[in-house]
Amino acid sequence: MTLSIHQLRVQDWRQAFRPGDFSRGRDYAMDNRAQVEGLDKGVLLAECRGSGRQRYRQRIRLIDRGAQWDVDGRCSCPVGYNCKHVVAALLTVERLQLQDWTLPDSDAPPEIVDLPVVAPQPRLILGSHVRVHYDARKGRMIEQTQHRAALAFDYQGHLTFGRVAQKEWLIRLDARRQLRIVRQLEAEAALRRQLTEQGFSIALRRSEALPESAGEPFELPDDAAWLHFVREQLQQLRERGWQVRLHPDFQFNLATLGEWQVGIEESPEGDWFDLEMGIEVDGEQVSLLPILLHAIRHSPWLLSGETLAQRGDDEELLVPLPRSHGIGRRVALPFGRLRPLLASLGELYFREDDGQGERLRLGKADAARLAELDKVPALHWQGGERLREFARRLQQLPQQSVQPPAGLRAELRDYQLQGLSWMQALGELQVGGILADDMGLGKTLQTLAHILAEKQAGRLNRPALIVMPTSLIPNWQDEAERFAPELRVLALHGAKRKALFAKIAEHDLVLTTYALLPRDLKQLNAQRWHLLILDEAQNIKNPRSKAASAAGQIKADQRLCLTGTPLENHLGELWSLFNFLMPGWLGESKAFTKTYRTPIEKHADAQRLAHLVARVKPFLLRRTKEQVARELPPKTEITQRIELTDVQRDRYETLRLAMDQKVRGEIQRLGIARSQIVILEALLRLRQACCDLRLLGEDESASHASDSGKLSALLEMLEELTSEGRRVLLFSQFTSMLGLIEHELKSRKIAYVKLTGATQDRRAPVQAFQAGQVPVFLISLKAGGAGLNLTAADTVIHFDPWWNPAAEAQASDRAYRIGQDKPVFVYKLIARGSVEEKIQQLQHSKASLARSVLEGGGQGDWTLSEADLDALFAPLA
Repeated sequence: MTLSIHQLRVQDWRQAFRPGDFSRGRDYAMDNRAQVEGLDKGVLLAECRGSGRQRYRQRIRLIDRGAQWDVDGRCSCPVGYNCKHVVAALLTVERLQLQDWTLPDSDAPPEIVDLPVVAPQPRLILGSHVRVHYDARKGRMIEQTQHRAALAFDYQGHLTFGRVAQKEWLIRLDARRQLRIVRQLEAEAALRRQLTEQGFSIALRRSEALPESAGEPFELPDDAAWLHFVREQLQQLRERGWQVRLHPDFQFNLATLGEWQVGIEESPEGDWFDLEMGIEVDGEQVSLLPILLHAIRHSPWLLSGETLAQRGDDEELLVPLPRSHGIGRRVALPFGRLRPLLASLGELYFREDDGQGERLRLGKADAARLAELDKVPALHWQGGERLREFARRLQQLPQQSVQPPAGLRAELRDYQLQGLSWMQALGELQVGGILADDMGLGKTLQTLAHILAEKQAGRLNRPALIVMPTSLIPNWQDEAERFAPELRVLALHGAKRKALFAKIAEHDLVLTTYALLPRDLKQLNAQRWHLLILDEAQNIKNPRSKAASAAGQIKADQRLCLTGTPLENHLGELWSLFNFLMPGWLGESKAFTKTYRTPIEKHADAQRLAHLVARVKPFLLRRTKEQVARELPPKTEITQRIELTDVQRDRYETLRLAMDQKVRGEIQRLGIARSQIVILEALLRLRQACCDLRLLGEDESASHASDSGKLSALLEMLEELTSEGRRVLLFSQFTSMLGLIEHELKSRKIAYVKLTGATQDRRAPVQAFQAGQVPVFLISLKAGGAGLNLTAADTVIHFDPWWNPAAEAQASDRAYRIGQDKPVFVYKLIARGSVEEKIQQLQHSKASLARSVLEGGGQGDWTLSEADLDALFAPLA
């Protein structure tokens, strides 16, 4: 059988196509997607509908190769050649021929049919196209949306468009007939003018918003103009008889927006709540959260913090409604309402669900952000009155004012009174918090005032438990006795503490240490506590530590943290503190890392950082020295009493007994006036034991930094002070002690300079410190006690007191002098119960005697009573 285009057979041309194209083309043919127009000079003309609404045209030339056809199929689709649309057209031809259909030949002249002269009816089609692409200049994905209006003229169901010189318009009816339309060009021009009067102009650039076959393309200058046209002018055109059709993807196919509502449902226990938000659309209630989630997922750059800040309140965001409200329907949400919503509900950005949830479940502590929603205009609330009041109280922190408790023997500065008010308010709201003031601003005093206020209000019906590093036990005891003597204080410390467990309930304030907390957990958990306070709370920054685990198991009505460094290395430390304060509020550790740590620490995500800050803000009160500088005196002196280690205590007592015996024997032999050198030597040896046993120069090979209570406390202070950005002068009378400190600073990578009598170039360390190159300056008494101007410093530490107040003040004034524009904090480290503390007492009662004895070799007429000697060489307290 010879080949004939009028008797096509699939086996004669199938070899020209790949199996996949043939298979898909066969499916298209079976779906009746192809339409055959006929032959034009031997070329088969056809049209095929693609996978969307796009139609593609085919021009197919069959080349007779004898036994088979060679197919040259051109198509307007992206593939372009011998595609599935060509296959569909050929299979359709074959099917029609089997039904006795004859392939029309367009080479014969068509018959012309005239359409009666009629007035054109305008038809307007509106569409949009969203293009997302990477902008190399901005370094991010950006979205570009084009909107188009297509104008065509309807002549009794037949469409024409375009400016033409000839009035006649020919339309192919079929293979043998054409329809001739006499266009009313003046009437068409008048209709165009109606469109241009609405602000439209001819679109010169091609767009995928509408196909070219839709009509003449027009555009408006911006989104605001489109929105105005749809809202104000479109109906006018319809009333004039215009046919208007909106494509489903036209972004200004807007529904009518009514009231905004927020619904709150609290859990029975009150520890969480569900937040539901809705808007009224065309008279129906629609959940807003899925709409916002969809917008964030699909166009995150439109709702970034930077973009929100740049949008005016009257500008609007167009977002699609759920399909149940009509395909392609959208609603315009004003940025003035969206901004506080998105700023306070950052979870919308972080959720990983499919966006179908209509509620957000939040912890009670997150209620603080509900107050932000009050900024949304005309927002109607449903339920949650108690929670909203709780939110308002949190937002007002720490503005409330309370009076200091009676019996507090201190005058609180304004910021300290504010801290007391904050802790009192947190207690009333039954939530915890972190008091994160800089070192030296009185966290201990504020806490004691809070405990005393609780007692006087009758709320301290159970004791308060404070956990701290071992070295701070004496400080808390001293501060409580000094500022709040009404409080009954019990220190659970040392080997004999077990006998004190039965007396816990008799006291107002119980002190323990991080080291002992896990060991004593069973006994401590037998007591319900009114307050549980962690001092130097960064000690639980590792949530897997024994101390952190034990602290989390203690039952208390309120939990507080005290720390000048709530965050030292990474956000995980902050999570650990809040996991103690409000377990579960910031989620599990892995979820917190994914939601906050990784985006913030690795990608500098400002939006997530702002959200985290907003969440923790009500529960974290931090004041720096700079913030409260006007309330501080020019120089604040703080005595820090340090507990000696067990190793130090044993060595000190052995040395004290030997020195006491030696001094008394010398006095008995020569008299007290001629025994000065022996007394000074004995005091020097005891002072060295207070600093570090290695200063004794004996075989102390087993000694190291952890055997010195004072050195351990100093290193903790320096880490905290340097993390706050403080500039520290550290004085010691013993250059060998400075050497030990120097070794520890190196191991901790804390930069420093040093000045001793052996320093040849005194100018270099001074210039380096003053220029801000290092945070710590180690200085010996003789080398730096006078003649230096170190106004870059704001902190002075006297590691070992010099006993002569004038010499000590002179050293402190290296920082506190003309040119200093910051308050200066002076810390004196005193070994509790030791000769250091006893001579400090003598310094006040017998100033001249203390100066003579402790200046180191003064030749004066002075006498020591038996009581003085007993005090100096008394056993450790």
